Amino acid sequence: MATPADPAYRARLAALNEKFAASVPQRMAAIAQALAQCRAGGATPEHLRALHESLHAVAGSAGSFGFKVLGEQARRLEQQLRGLQAGEGDWTLTAAEIDTLLTWAAQEPSAQHYPPQA
Repeated sequence: MATPADPAYRARLAALNEKFAASVPQRMAAIAQALAQCRAGGATPEHLRALHESLHAVAGSAGSFGFKVLGEQARRLEQQLRGLQAGEGDWTLTAAEIDTLLTWAAQEPSAQHYPPQA
């Protein structure tokens, strides 16, 4: 069994981190596409579910690969969407917050501050 001190383990972990980092633009594009569908289609349950799933995918893996803040923000927005699906919250505010996440993630998704500090 590999241990954290094992150089091969560290190399595999670094490769996984790089693979995740390379996938961030695609993951953000999926969120953006689902958000656009919600806006165009009136945020139907089906569209909200697709948006929730896109955020959930990021929330569930980002922190494991060094994107802690990205994962936390995706999780926060995922939870807001759950509220919307239950009839609570404000769609307009949540959509604007998702826009902020997308803009931030396009600039520096591994940053440790959200939103970016001036």
